[in-house]
Amino acid sequence: RLEKAISLVPDIAVEVTYRPFFRDPTIPPEGKDRRTYLVNKFGEGRLKTLHDPLIAAGKADGVHYHFERITRSPNTLNAHRLLRWSLLAGVQAAVKEALMLAYFSEGKDVGATPVLAAIAAAAGMDGEQVAKDLATVREVDAVFAEVQTAQSMGITGVPTFILGQRYGVIGAQSAETLAKTMRKAVAG
Repeated sequence: RLEKAISLVPDIAVEVTYRPFFRDPTIPPEGKDRRTYLVNKFGEGRLKTLHDPLIAAGKADGVHYHFERITRSPNTLNAHRLLRWSLLAGVQAAVKEALMLAYFSEGKDVGATPVLAAIAAAAGMDGEQVAKDLATVREVDAVFAEVQTAQSMGITGVPTFILGQRYGVIGAQSAETLAKTMRKAVAG
C-alpha cells in the first residue's frame, strides 16, 4: 500500500526509511517454535483462523501470505541491523521487500545469518561481510536506541508511518489515506 500511495503523489519526492521495531522483544536470539509461540500467545482455538484477515487483505493487495510455511518466530534484531546497513548501501527498499517475502511467503527464518547474508547478497551487498558483521555487536546499540525512540513516541505496533516528521499514520491504512497524509505533510 505504501508503494501505491507513493504512486498517487507523483509530484512529491518521497523518501522512505524503514526503522526498527520489535513486535515481541521477548523472543530469544535463536527464535521460538512458531506453533508453540502462537498457542502460548493466542490459545489453540484461535490458530485455525488467526491469520485469515491478513490473508484476505493480502489477496486484495496482491500479496500472497503463506503462514503455514513459517516454522520459527524469529528474533528480528539481526534483520533490523541488516536494514540499517542496507540503507547506507542504498538498497534498503529491496532488502525490506526480500525480508518480507522470505518470511511471510517462503517461511524462512529471518533471524538466521545465512538467510540474511543471502538476502544482502541478492540486493547487491557483500553477503560474506554481512555474515561477518552479524557475528559482532555492530549496530546492536543503535537498533535498540531506535526502538526506544519509537516507544517514547508512543508507537506500539507496525506498520506505523511517520510522515514529514510531523504526522503519524498507524496500521495498514489504504493507499489513499497514506497519500492524503503525504500531501498534508508537504503542505505543512
